[in-house]
Amino acid sequence: MQKIVPHLWYDKEAKEAALFYISLFENSKLLNQTVIENTPSGDSELVSFELAGLEFMAISAGPYFKFNPSISLMVACESVEEVNTKWEALVEGGTELMPLGEYPFSKWYGWIQDRFGLSWQLMLTDQTAQKITPNFLFSGDACGKAEEAINFYTNIFEDSEIGYISYYGEGEAVSAKAKVNYAAFKLCGMHFSVMDNAYDVDFNFNEAFSLIVNCKDQKEIDYFWDQLSAVPESEQCGWVKDQFGLSWQIVPDNMNEVMYKGSREENLRVMEALYKMKKIDLETLEKARLKK
Repeated sequence: MQKIVPHLWYDKEAKEAALFYISLFENSKLLNQTVIENTPSGDSELVSFELAGLEFMAISAGPYFKFNPSISLMVACESVEEVNTKWEALVEGGTELMPLGEYPFSKWYGWIQDRFGLSWQLMLTDQTAQKITPNFLFSGDACGKAEEAINFYTNIFEDSEIGYISYYGEGEAVSAKAKVNYAAFKLCGMHFSVMDNAYDVDFNFNEAFSLIVNCKDQKEIDYFWDQLSAVPESEQCGWVKDQFGLSWQIVPDNMNEVMYKGSREENLRVMEALYKMKKIDLETLEKARLKK
């Protein structure tokens, strides 16, 4: 099981978006779809899927959070034709953030926000250890903290390491706070990258793009909760926000079994108990299911 799973929040388009993304990549498929009843957002459709072998989850849960370029998906493309093909699909109804062209760091590259709002960076490269890499752009209050963040994250998760850090040269960044122009790292064997935003902007991380941490037991839930939760008012139903503003979901790796292994009445009791929680308490959820 993938330890860390990117989670995407949509108004009503989760399945539509997932099927669109699946059509763009080989080794991609829809894994599961579930309707979660009676959430604070009403009935919400939850979709899990693979893109190029990497697991994602998406939810349709109302217009409460909007994607912005603070988190994007960086795609390692093997040819100019692949970049162009994916660009043509993503640009339809989308917004160009950096035009397709040649840059000092890539012979053919473009940054685009698709019609659902999700940002993609398409890059011609021979570095294809992981086809799709989540990229974090530290902006606003978080700008200048990218290196601190990757040191923090790699100390928390097993099988983690910092692979590469590059810094802005003098005069390369408009923002005086920006330090890291690109860094690559791994958490639980999964590749990520970060940058400090070279420009002063008014967007930052939000709950539209979060990271699920699949935990094997209550002890592990407690550990990651204690490590990652830095904003008490953001704690709800397993969700936390860390000191950099990034959102995480600390959940059991058998969440579907926990929530749906009983009768409809039992499952509704479990769901009701979950909505009252901040950190997930597995024993309390089981007692709710059994009505003890």
